[in-house]
Amino acid sequence: MHPPPPHDGPAAILLAAGRSRRFGSDKRKHTLPDGRSMLRSTFETFQSVFDRVRLVLSPRDDGLLRELGVTLRAADEVVIALDADLGMGRSLAAGFANPPSRFVFVGLADMPFVQPATLIRLRDQASDLADDTILVPVYRGERGHPVGFGKTWHATMRTLSGDEGARSLTRSANPVLFEVDDPGVLADLDQAPPSRVAQSSLDRHEP
Repeated sequence: MHPPPPHDGPAAILLAAGRSRRFGSDKRKHTLPDGRSMLRSTFETFQSVFDRVRLVLSPRDDGLLRELGVTLRAADEVVIALDADLGMGRSLAAGFANPPSRFVFVGLADMPFVQPATLIRLRDQASDLADDTILVPVYRGERGHPVGFGKTWHATMRTLSGDEGARSLTRSANPVLFEVDDPGVLADLDQAPPSRVAQSSLDRHEP
């Protein structure tokens, strides 16, 4: 099946090929307080904002979406990173093959607490930026995800390898730093059990 042709509005790539070596289990399957899995919750949040979401999985993930109840729209697609075990860079390279838009945001499967309003602000900001822009959300001085890449960078993304992903690129390319009031852009579930992170994030979002 051929991927849908690119369109002008910003799109999203969601990296979900890793199982988390440090966490010790497949965090994508962990159940959140609302009953949804980590992956499904994150994917549906991105679907609520972006017209197209590309999900990057590994070859061993056959049946995963069905198991977790993840539903694709006609414009969404799944890309298999054949060498995902070699690091996040290879997942990024697979995700940027035939990019779905001129401006693409890269999100992580373990960020279910990022707010749709934050994604909307990032998406709308990207619509006015030049093609050579990298857009990075920042919460209280700390950089987070999703990170947006204009089409000037797409060819470079296809050459990435290793576990660092695009981190060195975003450090050296003078990105646009976009302040947000949303700790959900910083979630890293490799560092703590999902139940603890979930409760912490829910507490921080209470009025």
